Amino acid sequence: MTARVLHVIARMNVGGTARYVGELVKKIPNNKLATGFVQGSEIEDPILEKLEFIRIPHLGRSISPISDFRAWLELRKIINEYKPEIVHTHTFKAGVLGRLVSGKHKRVHTFHGHLFDDQTFSVLEKRIIIIIEKFLARRTDLLISVGKKVGIELRAQGVGTNQPWLSIPPGVSALPRLGQKRARRSLGLLPNGFLVGWIARMAHVKNPFLFLAIANKLPEINFVMAGGGELLKETQRRAPKNVSVIGWADSATFWSAVDCAISTSDNEGIPIALIEAQLAGLPVIATNVGSTSEIVSNKVTGILTSKNVEEIVRAVSQFSANPTLREMVGKEGKKQAAKKFGINKMVNTHKRGYERLIGQ
Repeated sequence: MTARVLHVIARMNVGGTARYVGELVKKIPNNKLATGFVQGSEIEDPILEKLEFIRIPHLGRSISPISDFRAWLELRKIINEYKPEIVHTHTFKAGVLGRLVSGKHKRVHTFHGHLFDDQTFSVLEKRIIIIIEKFLARRTDLLISVGKKVGIELRAQGVGTNQPWLSIPPGVSALPRLGQKRARRSLGLLPNGFLVGWIARMAHVKNPFLFLAIANKLPEINFVMAGGGELLKETQRRAPKNVSVIGWADSATFWSAVDCAISTSDNEGIPIALIEAQLAGLPVIATNVGSTSEIVSNKVTGILTSKNVEEIVRAVSQFSANPTLREMVGKEGKKQAAKKFGINKMVNTHKRGYERLIGQ
């Protein structure tokens, strides 16, 4: 019999974390989801439409002591009524509230990344986050990181050093492919020419302004950015003429439209968007942060860089000038991504972890 699991997440905004959680809830029997709402300019991931879930009315990403306390009461009520054997929390806010609810259930928490390199947090705030995570780790029966390096970096900060850990990479399905001209027409982009794509939540940790700086150095190349978030308007305002900032876009259409994928993040767990790009046969350029190196094999399936603008510009220029190289790197990336990031592998690893926890 499969363990009765309640997954808890602050909000299911468009992105890799929502799809990671969604696949678990969809594919494993007796798994249910409790989630709050997206806020501001964010939108919910379409995967939520395919899931049965419970709303937590006062839960969202923003910090609000009164709302967060109400959300904790609402979550406690859900747990008492649903009586899960395991409460599995995802991301920081849900991880705090969910692991503070008492009960006989086991506690699992997944780190889909960490906040240590987020520029929006001060040194003091980061220290407080680490103290909180150390405390909560002692109340957790199993800690999971989506990438090995993420777990290593957390343990280096003293988080969960005496707790059991698993590293479980995401499971990702290849997206449908459209003809490139049709995809570009659908997105309102020019039909011809080399096109570089960036898709993510427009937040400081994703560093969209680094992407703009790269485009500024390469006025002869066209770039496109998809996503929304608190930096969308500022990104649109600062974008040079060779950058189209199109807001949220369908991932299948987006990766069908571009010739090369870029990630400029300051920190990442394992960015699912890059895996989707690889499964679409695209070469990838990415800043070597978090567990990105577990996706991109440098100079084999893409190019890993520092956050230096000139270094990334050279990588873009290399792919722009050499279609044969793009095709070769893209094919190898597709092969490796299909092998490493299967959905069944992700689901089965979670099931085994749950079964060990409850002694099945």
